[in-house]
Amino acid sequence: MKEEQFEIPIWKRYTLNIEEAANYYHIGQGKLREIVEEHPEAEFVIYNGNRVLIKRKRFEEYLDAC
Repeated sequence: MKEEQFEIPIWKRYTLNIEEAANYYHIGQGKLREIVEEHPEAEFVIYNGNRVLIKRKRFEEYLDAC
């Protein structure tokens, strides 16, 4: 049997990469990178090597607090 590929909807994902987060939040990729650079130890940031991932729910909490 062939393994079926499936994609988790973006609103259910735990983490988003910069491109996905930019599309989801309607914030430019440059602005998102700037936010990450200003808050490198924030709870919404995960580094996977040199790749930045954003915890969706934690980032929403951050945005709500701004």
